[in-house]
Parts: sequence; structure tokens; C-alpha cells
Amino acid sequence: MIDDLDRALRAANRWAVIAMLAAMATIVFANVVLRYTTGVSILWAEEVSRYLMIWLTFIGSGLVLRYGGHVGIETLQETLPPRRAAGIRAVIVVLLLAFFAFMVVVGARYAALTWAQTTPVLQIPVGAVYLAIPVGFALLTAHLLLMARAYVRERRLLADGEFDGEAAKM
Repeated sequence: MIDDLDRALRAANRWAVIAMLAAMATIVFANVVLRYTTGVSILWAEEVSRYLMIWLTFIGSGLVLRYGGHVGIETLQETLPPRRAAGIRAVIVVLLLAFFAFMVVVGARYAALTWAQTTPVLQIPVGAVYLAIPVGFALLTAHLLLMARAYVRERRLLADGEFDGEAAKM
């Protein structure tokens, strides 16, 4: 059941990232084409693409965590015996969980505080943009919890044709 939940979370997260990136690219491309062919810009294109980029960053960070794509220093755990290296990874997981929980709370407060403000062009609540912080960190927490056991015990991350962590090191 947990494996099914894990697969569903990754699939939904990937499709959300793909949809946001596609929407952002389409809006920016259409705006550039219109600006250079007609001299008219889409007024809301820059604002929407900026907010999509913010959401894309926070929503996609959980997937990057799963594939080991965030910056990390692994020298210490590579030099230690396997049990001590697993201990260091366990401490890292606990520290990350604490930070993620802190950011969910702070992000939710920030979104609530800015909900009454509106964006200049779209007139949507600024809090809707900042809601990306707690949502993104909640997703990071879910991804970390689903991968923690394999990461701590075996230093295992996801790998597939989309992201090769070993190739990135070269």
C-alpha cells in the first residue's frame, strides 16, 4: 500500500510539474511571438509566468530530493564505516524533517498574512502565491518520509532515465 501511495505521489507530482512548466513555456512563447509580430503584449503573461515559476520550484523540490539532485556534501559519510554513515544519514533526515516542518508553519503564516494583498495585474491574493511555500515543504516532507528508510540504510535514491545522479557527478 505504501508503494502504491509512493508511486501515486510521484506521478501526481511529476504531472503537476510538467503542467506548470508547459503552461509557463506556452504563455511566455505566446507573449514573445505577439510582442514581436504585433507589438502588443499579453498584460498578465509576466506575472503568471513568475508565479508559475515560484510554484514550480517548490512543487518540484520534492522530486529533486528523491533523485538526490540537491546540493550535498557526501565526503564524510563516504569515509566512515557503514553503520556510522547510516547514523549520519539518520541525523540528516531528522534535521531535514525539522526544517521542513518549520517551513510549513512559517510558510502558512506568511501566506495567511499576505492573503489580503492582491497582485498588481491579476488581482489575486498574494497569499495564493506564497502558499507554494507550505505546500512545497509539505510535499518535501512526504517525499522524505517515503524515502528515508532506504536512504538511511542503503543510501539508496531513485534513479531512472530522467535523472541519473551518478552521471551528474561527472
